[in-house]
Amino acid sequence: MASSDIDRIFAGSIPKLYDTYLVPLIFEPYALDLANRLGSRAVSRVLEVAAGTGAVTRALASTLPESVEIIATDLNQDMLDEASLVGTKRPVEWQEADAMDLRFPDESFDAVLCQFGVMFFPDRVKAFSEVHRVLKPGGVFIFNTWDEIKDNEFANTVTVALEPLFPGDPPRFLARRPHGYHDRRVIEQDLSNGGFARSPRVDVVAARSRATSPRIPAMAYCQGTPLRAEIESRDPKGLAEATDVAAEAIAKKFGRSAVDGKMQALIVTVES
Repeated sequence: MASSDIDRIFAGSIPKLYDTYLVPLIFEPYALDLANRLGSRAVSRVLEVAAGTGAVTRALASTLPESVEIIATDLNQDMLDEASLVGTKRPVEWQEADAMDLRFPDESFDAVLCQFGVMFFPDRVKAFSEVHRVLKPGGVFIFNTWDEIKDNEFANTVTVALEPLFPGDPPRFLARRPHGYHDRRVIEQDLSNGGFARSPRVDVVAARSRATSPRIPAMAYCQGTPLRAEIESRDPKGLAEATDVAAEAIAKKFGRSAVDGKMQALIVTVES
């Protein structure tokens, strides 16, 4: 299986592990950030793409007035099933949808949000053009993307730790995909090619990633992301060892009890 296919596998046990470990570890602070950025705007209909297990959706449901319609979409039905199971403070509409082929009328949303999903789009310009199409004039597109992996300590530590296990072909999912879309010039050009005439605002937001033990980030990354498929494609029985190696590397660097590491993302805001 090609790496581009592996990178988009969020099925099986991954959605549950993703929501249990990864969401509180790295996603929740940025989900609140996105929701708060939208909270100051007057909106009546909001679309979320690549909603995953609903971290941003839950934040939106708690932040926006109940009169605001929220439609949360994702390409992976398994992720939406987990999101629906966890639930939201008030009703939202969950819908399976491909960001590159949004089945919504032109100019039908006041805002489109995407949390850490644009990196996974096979054709970002096509996805951005779809977002631009469904936005009303004057609407806003807000998304975030991880900064370089060196600025995200747990992800970088796990990636480096796994290299000796697979010296001929180390798993590079985290560096390649989640942390592979941070060049501002490329982002600006992709948005422009997707139809956005206005220049985006790009904010660098650093935060802290915290867990009660080193094993939690190891589990989060090794078993709650497509890194799992990358590991298992190299050694079908190697997942437990890889998780142990990652946990030990985090323990050596950050301590053997509660751990605290830097994470950093870019938040992009552009108006239609």
